Formats: sequence, structure tokens, C-alpha cells
Amino acid sequence: MHTVNLREKFANFNEHGNPRVIGELNDCHVKAVKLKGEFAWRHHDNEDEMFLVVKCTLRMKFRDREAIVNEGKFIIVPRGFEYTPVTDETVHILLLEPKTTLNTGNVVNERTVSQLERI
Repeated sequence: MHTVNLREKFANFNEHGNPRVIGELNDCHVKAVKLKGEFAWRHHDNEDEMFLVVKCTLRMKFRDREAIVNEGKFIIVPRGFEYTPVTDETVHILLLEPKTTLNTGNVVNERTVSQLERI
């Protein structure tokens, strides 16, 4: 058991869209990720995802609406919902999701990270 300093974890990498595992909880990973711009539209067939905004603002686009997630707030995207995160500047996000969750959901492309780095 140890405490995790989120500021230090986010300072360890600069890549966007490449989550890093910073902890485990039951069968879930706690991940740190930086996003900038618009990511791929996707959904997750079997997993819900939680996005906690640590720094800046995230716009979560759904096919029928958009949600603004400000710093210190989070959004849970239920399995099966198609979405894409959009940012105007680099946003720091904490993800809580099952270990099997791919960062690109049901889409496999050049942005898919199948082996996550632990920091």
C-alpha cells in the first residue's frame, strides 16, 4: 500500500492517447492519459469507462449530444455508447476501467495500445 502522486505520474510522459497504468483495483486498471484534439469514435461492448478530469476540460461527444467535463469532475460512459473525447488543449485524465479495455474500444487502428506501460 502506497500513495500515488498524480502530478508526478503525469510528469513522467508527454504522449497523447497512450494510457499508462498507475494502479490496479480488483480486475481494473487505474490509468493516467493525456489527450489533445479529437480521438477516434468508438464504443466498448463489455466495459463501462470512467473519465476523471485532473487538469483542463474534456468535451465528451456522443452521437446525439455533448458533455463538458471540467477539472475535478468525471463522466461514466456505459458500455455500448458510441463516443469520442475532444480537447482543445492537453487534458490530464484518470481512467478507471477493466484490465481488458483497449484505449480505442471496438476500433483497432494505429492509435491502439495493446501493451500498456506501467509507471
